[in-house]
Order: sequence, then structure tokens, then C-alpha cells
Amino acid sequence: MSAPVRVFVARLSGLDVFDPLGDRVGRVRDVVVTFATGRRPRVLGMVVEVAGKRRVFVPMTRVTSVEGGQVITTGLVNMRRFEQRSNETLVLAELIERSVTARTDKGTVEATVEDIAIEKDRTRDWSVTKVFCREGGPQTALARLSRRRATTFVVPVEDVTGLHVHTEQQSAARLLEAYEDFKPADLAEAITDLTPKRRLEVAAALDDERLADVIEELPEDAQIEILASLETDRAADVLEAMQPDDAADLLSELPEEQQEQLLMLMEPDEAADLRRLLAYDENTAGGLMTTEPVILGPEASIAEALAVVRREELPTALATTVFVTRGPHETPTGRYLGMVHIQRLLREPPHASIGGILDRDVDPLEPTAQLGEVARRLANYNMIALPVVDEGGHLLGAVTVDDVLDHILPDHWRTDRHEILPGASHG
Repeated sequence: MSAPVRVFVARLSGLDVFDPLGDRVGRVRDVVVTFATGRRPRVLGMVVEVAGKRRVFVPMTRVTSVEGGQVITTGLVNMRRFEQRSNETLVLAELIERSVTARTDKGTVEATVEDIAIEKDRTRDWSVTKVFCREGGPQTALARLSRRRATTFVVPVEDVTGLHVHTEQQSAARLLEAYEDFKPADLAEAITDLTPKRRLEVAAALDDERLADVIEELPEDAQIEILASLETDRAADVLEAMQPDDAADLLSELPEEQQEQLLMLMEPDEAADLRRLLAYDENTAGGLMTTEPVILGPEASIAEALAVVRREELPTALATTVFVTRGPHETPTGRYLGMVHIQRLLREPPHASIGGILDRDVDPLEPTAQLGEVARRLANYNMIALPVVDEGGHLLGAVTVDDVLDHILPDHWRTDRHEILPGASHG
């Protein structure tokens, strides 16, 4: 009779998952457990990230091997997007860094969960058996790098109290380390799957720039939930770090009194941009546009223009087009002259000026142009971005195709994007 198999969950994270033929299925992202009174927590399965960053559920009954740095499964995998049930707990997302009380040889101590051991018994069922703890409360990232090590120990799960209790405030540092390589859209999807409490803890642990990028990718209700959880000063800083059109959309969902409070805390120039955007209906070019496209004067060289669009922090849609105006070059600008597409920049000598290669054939949008007209104009011209000008010919901003898609897709497209098997469930 084979001996029980034991593995620590943190070591599972990121392991490749293969089917019986050796084809890669995906990568382990978490383990799902459930608690019941009077018995060890039972392991239900793994959350596996498959192609397209979709997260699916693989029951432990389909896991045949966890050895050699890989996980082997058998049978078909339900490709429906994983949705956590109310009686389920994610080990990496929710249990790691939870504050608990542990019984040790030295007595009862306050500790923090560092890892969880799961074990397969002789009946082929998996359960939580051991908890790897660190004495004391949660550590900062700097403290974890320190040479001074806190006392750690492994105890049976039966000797741990509070594992299934939602602590008042739980660190998210370790969880964010696991998400470090995620793009904003992927991180937004990952935290959408978390419980509301854990989602807010993760948001609080992100820096302003990263949180701004993630909020832009979240559904509207989650955006409002996170913004409302922040201190007012920090909420204003995060709004400043967001793209102006996204920040204006979020502000428009808040009560006017709260809008004004946040705008008053922002830098005057940033607040002025948002006030202009809030003056337009959200389904018009003025409401859809960003006030921060790439803008240069006609005397700028092609080399200078390429250097600007090459900036890493510039969104891809905005990097495709340089808008050329008379000074000033902050919106609202001087007279709009035309645009230059990145492909044209790549074909011309670096020393030439962009004023000599302007595309003047595309008519600018008026700020009152409706969503349908904006979409048709983008399609007709095969454009990624279009300029928006006022009656005096001053550039107010630019509408990009991604912002139009945000408005013409169904309201819940962010949460429904992976739904392919209606009515299916995991487990």
C-alpha cells in the first residue's frame, strides 16, 4: 500500500499541468479547500490558468500525480471560468498571511500562516494536514528580506485556531508577489475572483500607478467599491494616475458632492481636464475622449516623435498617432493641423519634421458627435484614434478604438468574457 502524498501549496503555484498524453493544459494558480466542523479541511481541487488567461477548476479527483515539478491530470477539464462558491476558500489568495493562534511545544503563540500542506490519503482523498507558521504578525516586504529571521514551525492543522476566521486586516504582500508578472487586465480579473474583503486588501497593497491601471480594467461596480474603500486623499491620487477618460467615467458614477471633494484634492491641471470631460455626455466624442493624446508642434522631428510614442507608459492605442497643433500643446491646444501615423514615421528620415507629412484627409470629430457616429468614423477610416476639436479648431482630445469598444460591448463584458458553457458548474 502506497504511503500518503504530501505537498505544500506554495510550491504548487506556477507548476505546469499536463494531461495523460503529455500535452500542457495550463498552470496552477491556487488550491480550493472547504471547511467543516470536526474534520480536517477538505481539498476540492485546483484553480488552473489555461490559454487566454482563463481560470478553470480541476477537481482533485482528476489529479493523478503531483511529482517532479508538474501536475498530471486525467479526463476532460471543464473550461468554464472558475467562480468561487460561498463555502470555498482559496489557499494562496485567502489563507496565506492569515493571523492564527497555534499550539506548539513552547505553548500557545500568535502566528501568521506562511504555507499550507495538503495530503492525499490511502482512500485517494486530499485534505489539509499541516500549517507552516511564522511567529508574530504579518511582515513587510523589507522585513522578509532582512537577515533577521522570525521563528517558523510546522504544526498539525488541528493545533491551529483561526484558520477559517476572516481576520480584521490581512496582509496581501505574498499574494501580490504571485501576481507580480500579471498585466493590469489579468490582475484585474484575478482580484475580481476574490472575496470583496480580500479584493480590497489587495487594492490597498498596490501602489497608486498599479492600482490605477487595474481599476481601469475592472467592472464598474468593482471600481466604485475600491475607490470608496480608499482614504479620500489616496482616492484622488489614484484618479490622477488613471487615464483622464477612465477617471471621468468613474467620477461620473459618484454623487456630485463626492465628485467635487475628490476634484478639489487633485492637482488643478488634472482636475480641469476631468471637469471638461464631465461636461459631456458619456456617449459622445467629448465624453469618450482622452485629454492626453500625443501632441507635438509641426517643427518637431520624426526622431523626436518616435521617441515620444516609444514611451513604455503610453497606452498602445495612443502610441499609434501623433496629433500636430500650434502651441500650446496641452489640451485645449492651439489650432489643430493634422495627424501623423506611426507607420509613416517609420518610413521617413529621422531628421525631417513631422509638419511635412501630415494626414489632413481625416475630418476631426466634434465633441458632441454621438457614439454611433464615432464608431462608424473609426471603421470607415480604419483608424485607431481620431481627433476631437472645438468650433475654433482647437484640439480637445482624441477618441481611441478601445474606449469605443468599452461603450458598445454589453455592460458586463469584463466579467462575462470567458463564459462559453452556459449553465455549467465546477466540482
